[in-house]
Amino acid sequence: MFVDEAAIDVVAGKGGDGCSSFRREKYVPRGGPDGGDGGKGGDVIIRANQNVASLLQLANQRVWKAQNGEQGGSSQCHGKNGRDLVIDVPVGTMVFDLNHDLLLKDLKENEDSFIVARGGFGGKGNMRFKSATMRSPTIAQPGEKGQSRSIRLELRMIADVGLVGFPNAGKSTLLSRLTKAKPKIANYPFTTMTPHLGLAQIGPDRGFVIADIPGLIEGASEGVGLGHDFLRHIQRAGVILHLVEPAPIDGTDPISNYKAIRRELENFDEELGKRLEIVAVTKNDLPQGVEVQKRFKDELGIDAFLISAVTGYGLKALVDKIDQILKPKPRW
Repeated sequence: MFVDEAAIDVVAGKGGDGCSSFRREKYVPRGGPDGGDGGKGGDVIIRANQNVASLLQLANQRVWKAQNGEQGGSSQCHGKNGRDLVIDVPVGTMVFDLNHDLLLKDLKENEDSFIVARGGFGGKGNMRFKSATMRSPTIAQPGEKGQSRSIRLELRMIADVGLVGFPNAGKSTLLSRLTKAKPKIANYPFTTMTPHLGLAQIGPDRGFVIADIPGLIEGASEGVGLGHDFLRHIQRAGVILHLVEPAPIDGTDPISNYKAIRRELENFDEELGKRLEIVAVTKNDLPQGVEVQKRFKDELGIDAFLISAVTGYGLKALVDKIDQILKPKPRW
């Protein structure tokens, strides 16, 4: 199950109480105070982990608590600090303060982390209060309460290329052909119910990441269909690869379908309307393919690629174009 949004409450650990005690040993008169300090409460840390794919674990648990610090002991023993709670999330997760809708951190790189709630400090034991005028203090401080916060986590996939198009345009087939991703493929709309990532390797140390954004239909930016749930995942993509089916099974016009998707992207985020785009007409084995490619040039002034993810026709030219635009750099 793919989950890309979750709201949780995080509670840092309470600091341990300081200890009030006195040294009592045979032949040691007036031993004096020896109560130790309490341990610090554990922090709650959010950490990006490239091995985590979704926020599913967070959707099943609302409250996440770090460990409390232990109480100080006699003989000047310091209480043990509470363990930090580390919550691993996918790379690309944005953390918001739920009450103020304020972005706290954008975890864009693997191992990026930050403390979302700090544990309380331990209280001081009575040995800390000994002075020339107070030889036998009995007071000890209680531990501080840890911070608590309600947060919202939103996953936005990090990809070089965002793959868009109407359902059944061939996105999943192209993704499986260029990468090792294994999305569900069938000859009917909405076979893809979740975004998929795949790495297209074009050299021993070069490649680019493709994200298949499912469910885009007209009205997606207003909540129609599945696309509204996944539009956020295209916001980080450097290039939009727009696939157009030359002969839609519902009889709609390919050019009109292209314009409809463009409107949805612009309505969702104006910046997406300015993003660099590559258009590819799929299923070149269909007789309408060449005609639709020509229409893009004549009606919209767009030099569309003509490809087939099944036979491999035109894929090398398409990949070379993406490679040229992205100016790829070593990724590992």
